[in-house]
Amino acid sequence: MPKTYLSSNVIDSVLKFEWLLVVDAVILSIVGIALIYSATIPMGVMGRSFVIKQTAWLFLGLTLLLLFSFVDYRALDRWGIWIYVFILLALITVSIFGRVTSGSRRWIDLGMMRFQPSEFAKLAVVIVMAKSLSGRLRGPLKDWTEILKNLGLVLVPVIFVATQPDLGTAIVLLLVALSMVLFVGLSKKIWTAIGGLALISLPLVYVGAKYFLLDYQKKRLLTFLNPEHDPLGAGYQIIQSQIAVGSGGLLGKGYLKGTQNQLMFLPVKHTDFIFAVLSEEWGFVGCAIILLLFVIFILRGLTVAGRARDDFGTLLSVGCVSIIFWHVTINVAMVMGVAPVVGVPLSFVSYGGSSLLLSFLVTAILTSVSARRFSYLAQP
Repeated sequence: MPKTYLSSNVIDSVLKFEWLLVVDAVILSIVGIALIYSATIPMGVMGRSFVIKQTAWLFLGLTLLLLFSFVDYRALDRWGIWIYVFILLALITVSIFGRVTSGSRRWIDLGMMRFQPSEFAKLAVVIVMAKSLSGRLRGPLKDWTEILKNLGLVLVPVIFVATQPDLGTAIVLLLVALSMVLFVGLSKKIWTAIGGLALISLPLVYVGAKYFLLDYQKKRLLTFLNPEHDPLGAGYQIIQSQIAVGSGGLLGKGYLKGTQNQLMFLPVKHTDFIFAVLSEEWGFVGCAIILLLFVIFILRGLTVAGRARDDFGTLLSVGCVSIIFWHVTINVAMVMGVAPVVGVPLSFVSYGGSSLLLSFLVTAILTSVSARRFSYLAQP
C-alpha cells in the first residue's frame, strides 16, 4: 500500500522553524561578506565583483533555504538515489568538459556562474548513506556486505573528485561517510579486522603517496612538515598565513587595517584563507566569537538529529552536521599550519557560490527534520 505524508501546514512550519540555525547561518554569511570585502579591496573593481556575487549567492541561498525548509525531508528517502546519480553524471561531465582553473578541472561554466558538482557530492553521499544505514541504529554493523556497500557509495564520487584533482573535497567526503558509519557503530569483530587491514596497508599508503600524488600535493605535504624548506615557493602561503594569525593578537589590528591582507602578502585570502584575514583584523576575540557561532550551529544540528522521529532523519542530520564540522575543522587547522593545505573553504564565510549554497541546503534539511519531529508517516 503506498505511503502518504502528513505535511505540516505553513503556520506550523513557521512556528517550528529552526530560527537559531537560520540566524546563526545568516550572521556567519554576513561576516563572510564583510571579510571578503576587506580581502578584495586591493583588487579594485575585480574585488568589488566578488562582494556583489557573494551577496547575490547569499540571497539565492536564503531563497533555497525557505523553499526546501517547507519540503518534507522524507522525500529525499525516495529521490536520494536519483540525486546521487545526477551528481555522478555531473562529476563525469566535469571530467570531460569542465573548466580548468589553476590546474584543476572542477567547474561547469554556466555563463553567469560556475557550478562545482563536487561540493554537492557531499550532500548526495549523506542522503544515500542515510537511506542505506536506516534501521541500523539499534545495533552496530556486523555484516561486511553492508560495510562494502556503503564504502562503494562513497568511493565512486571520491575517485571522480580525486582525479579533478580536488584532494580536500575527497578527504571531506571520506570523513563525512566515516562519521555516519561511526555514529551507527561497528562490531568488535569488524573493528579488529579494520585494525589489521590498516596495519597491513601502511606500506601501500607510502607507495600511493609516492607514485600517485601530484607534485604540488607532495610539496604541500612537505611544506606542512617544514614550511621554511621553500619559504618563497610552496611554503610562502602558510608562512604568510601564520604571520597574519599571530599578528592579530587579542583584539586584532582593526577592520580593513590588516597589513598582511591589505599589502597583498596573503594569497587566496578571500577563499580558503579567509580565516587568516579574520585573525589578523579581529584578533583572538573575533575568532573565538566566530568559532562559537559554528559550535552553536553544530550543537543545534545534533539536537535536531537527536529529536528526529525516524532513523533516516537522524542519520541525515548527523551527515549534514558532519559536513559543516569537517569543513570548519580542516580549514582552521590548515590556516593555522597544523594540517596540510588541501583547499577546503570555511563554510558560510569563504567566497564561493557552490560552497555557500551547499551550506544553506544543509541548514534547510536540518530545519525540515526539526519541523517534522512531531509528524508521522500514515497509511491511507
